[in-house]
Amino acid sequence: MTENLYDDSRLTAMGLVMEVHAGLAARFAAQFEEHDLSSVEFEVLMRLARSPQHELRMTDLAAQTSLSTSGVTRVVDRMERDGLLCRRACPSDRRSAYAVVTESGMTRLDETLPGHIQLIEDWFISQLDSAALDNLLDSLRIVRDAVHPGATAGSAGRAGDC
Repeated sequence: MTENLYDDSRLTAMGLVMEVHAGLAARFAAQFEEHDLSSVEFEVLMRLARSPQHELRMTDLAAQTSLSTSGVTRVVDRMERDGLLCRRACPSDRRSAYAVVTESGMTRLDETLPGHIQLIEDWFISQLDSAALDNLLDSLRIVRDAVHPGATAGSAGRAGDC
């Protein structure tokens, strides 16, 4: 007898992840739009705000966001024009630059975060008890590290080199 691949639990698991992501992303996008941000711009601001000195090398920012280096350059260019970020040259490597959140960028993030956190609470966190949430976070980190090993690039702080 042939196994029914349509009922494979691996497909179900992946489908559920994609459905959850799509549902949350739609709710987040509407809230980001209220603050004149795209989801990518919000992610860039969050990555930088959560990094030492609120900055990351452009290459690390690309690795963390899964954008290409040219994609990060375009986003940073746009955000720099809007006053949300600035670039800082690396003193020890002229080929490298840092993206740095400006005061205006931090203000925009501070205005956006309360509503964003409330959406996370309403549509994600409150759906799980604490043990389920802990297990989910542990599991997601394991999968994230396997499929996106650069997701935390540059987050541990600089050792002085660019």
